[in-house]
Amino acid sequence: MTVLELLILLLIAGICGSVAQSLAGFSRGGCLVSVVVGLIGAMLGNVLARNLGLPEPLAIQVGRQTFPILWSIIGGALFVAVLAFLTARRPR
Repeated sequence: MTVLELLILLLIAGICGSVAQSLAGFSRGGCLVSVVVGLIGAMLGNVLARNLGLPEPLAIQVGRQTFPILWSIIGGALFVAVLAFLTARRPR
């Protein structure tokens, strides 16, 4: 994997992470947090899709790596929703 391919994958993960954060309605941090949410969402989404036997309808291939766009957004939204639930402010 070249440096350019890595940067392109990080850019795609950042876009997917920011879409996931906006879908969940909870955002903490900036661009780096969006990239992390996109990468965690891709891992979580792939695990969910594989366990449920679902296809990979929208994926981008950069070099030899395939990045699942749809599952990254779905997994990222689930991850952010769980984070929002766990860090929600409780009334005193």
